[in-house]
Amino acid sequence: MGTGFTVDTPLRVAKYGISSVISLIDDILIEQMRKFHCDKEGEPYERISSRDEDARARRITAYLNLMDHLVQRQTEALQSSPFEEGTEITRYYELLPETPLKRAHRDMSATTDPIEKARMQDELRRRAVPGSIDVNIMAKVDYDLHREGQRTTRESSTAMSALRGYANSTLRSSIVFSAGMNPRLYSYLSRFVDFLPDESGGLRKQIILKVSDFRSAMIQGTFLARRGLWVSEYRIESGLNCGGHSFPTNGHLMGPILEEFKQKRLELIEMLHGIYNQALASRGQSRAKAPHEVRITAQGGIGTATENELLLKYYNVDGTGWGTPFLLVPEVTNLDDTHLAKLASATHQDVYLSDSSPLGIPFWNLRTSASEELRRHRIREGRPGSPCPRGLVVSNTEFTDVPICSASHNYQRRKIKHLPEENIPAAQLPKVLESVLAKSCICYDLAGGATLKHGIDPDATPAVCCGPGIANFSRTATLQEMVDHLYGRSSLKTVTDRPHMFIRELALYVDYLRGEIDKCSLKPSAHGPEDLREFRDNLLNGIEYYRRLTERFIEEERKRFLDDLARLRHTVERLLPLTSGQPG
Repeated sequence: MGTGFTVDTPLRVAKYGISSVISLIDDILIEQMRKFHCDKEGEPYERISSRDEDARARRITAYLNLMDHLVQRQTEALQSSPFEEGTEITRYYELLPETPLKRAHRDMSATTDPIEKARMQDELRRRAVPGSIDVNIMAKVDYDLHREGQRTTRESSTAMSALRGYANSTLRSSIVFSAGMNPRLYSYLSRFVDFLPDESGGLRKQIILKVSDFRSAMIQGTFLARRGLWVSEYRIESGLNCGGHSFPTNGHLMGPILEEFKQKRLELIEMLHGIYNQALASRGQSRAKAPHEVRITAQGGIGTATENELLLKYYNVDGTGWGTPFLLVPEVTNLDDTHLAKLASATHQDVYLSDSSPLGIPFWNLRTSASEELRRHRIREGRPGSPCPRGLVVSNTEFTDVPICSASHNYQRRKIKHLPEENIPAAQLPKVLESVLAKSCICYDLAGGATLKHGIDPDATPAVCCGPGIANFSRTATLQEMVDHLYGRSSLKTVTDRPHMFIRELALYVDYLRGEIDKCSLKPSAHGPEDLREFRDNLLNGIEYYRRLTERFIEEERKRFLDDLARLRHTVERLLPLTSGQPG
C-alpha cells in the first residue's frame, strides 16, 4: 500500500475492529502526519528534527504512540455510544460478517426484556475491540545512512532504526516483514523484549512474514526461531497479482503454493516449536509447552466474495488481505479527488508492471498518475530524473562514493552521459536507455496521496502503485459498501468478464514468461534456457493442478475456468514448446 495511502488508516478503521498496516519507510511523512493529527486532535506536538539524535526511530515511536492513544480514545467513545441506528457501536456490528458475534448483536436487538437487554449490551460493549495497528518494513530496504558525507552507525540504518522506532512504541500489534530476508535486521529483533515471551508466555509484539512460497516461510521461520523469535503469521502474497513491488516466483502459482501450506502447516509449526524451545532454553527462558498461535493468511488479487470464500474454506487460511480495492474508499485510504477519478476509470492498459522502482524490483504503476506525467515531462524537457527530496532508497554508487538514487536527476544525467562508453550494441541501446529513464521517485511521490489530500503539500505529484485488479472497479465506494462486497452482501464488481483471481495471476505469469524469453533472445539474461524451461514446467504443473481444482467450482464458473486454462496452456506451449531446447 505504498507509504502514504494507509499512513493514518488506523484512525479511520481500527475502532471498527479492522486491522491495517502503516509503512515505516518514510519518517519525513510520518513526522508531517504526526503534526497534522496533533493539530487536528488538540494534542501537544514537539517537532523532532531530522538532525536530532536517533531522529528516525524517535519520529516513528512518537507517531505510533499517537496512533495508539487516539485509537484507544476512539474505541472508548464507541463502546460508550448507545445502541441506536447510526451510532458508532451499531456501525461496528453492522460491518461484521455473519459470525457468532454478529448474531449476538442481532439477538440483543430482538430482546424485549430490559434487564437482559442491558446485560447483553454490556457484553457487546466489552467485545467491541479495536483492530490492530500493524506496521511494515521492507526488509531488504536497509541502507546505511550518511550525514555530512560520513556513514552513520550500523544501527542507524533505515530498517534497523525503523524497527527500533516500532519496538519502543506502546503498541501491542504486529510488524510485517516483506521483500525477503535480512539477517542483520532479524537478529536485531531479539534485542527487544516485546518480541520475546513474557512471564506468562505471551508476546506483546508479534512477527508477520510476507512470503511467496513454503520454502521461504520455512527458511525465514527457522532463522528467527533459532534466536528465540516466533513467527505468528505467514502472509502469502501472489507473486504478480498484487500492488506495489512484485516478487515473481519461478512459475509457481498461488493455488499450488496455498495447497502446500495446507498440507504441511502442522509439520512447519512442530519443527519450529522444537527449534524455538531450544533457543529459549539457551537464553535461560522457560520453554513454551505448546506452540504459539500461527496464522496462515493470503492476499493478492482477491476481488469477489466467492474467491475469498475459496481461500478461507478450501485452503483453510485464517484470513485474507484486500488492498487495491480500498484505494477507491476515500474514508479509509489517502488519495486526492483527481487520482480517485483516474483510478475509477483505469483499464488494464493503464496499470502496468514497470521498471519504475529504483530498487530494481518490478513495480505496479498507474500510467496516468501525476508522478508518471511529471517523469515523462522532465524527459521531454531534457532534464530527466527527480530532484530526490526524500533520499530514502539511495543505494547506487556507480558514479559516486556516497550512494544516490537511480531515479534522481543526479544519477540519470551521469548514466546517460556514460552509456556510449559501455559498448552496448546499437540494437539494445534504446531498451537500456528506456530502463534508465523509467525509474521514478517512489519516496516523495508515494507520500503524495496523503500530503496532497490533507493539504500538507499542495505541490505533491502522487504516484499510485495499485494492483491490476483496480480495473475491475469503476467508482468510489463507502467503507460499508466495500465491506458488503467483500462479504458477498452486495457487489461492486462492474466488469462482467473478469477472470478468476487464479486465472488472472496465471495470465500475468504467461506475460512475464514472454518478457523473459524476449530478454534472453536479446542479450545474456539472469534467466537462461534451463531456467525458462523450469518456469514453463512449473506453469504447466500449476495448470494441471487448477484443472483438478475445478471440481470445487460451481457449475456456471467451471466451464469458463477450464476454457481459460486450456487457452493459457496453449500459449505457454507455443511460447516455449515442450520439444524445443531453446526459447522460441
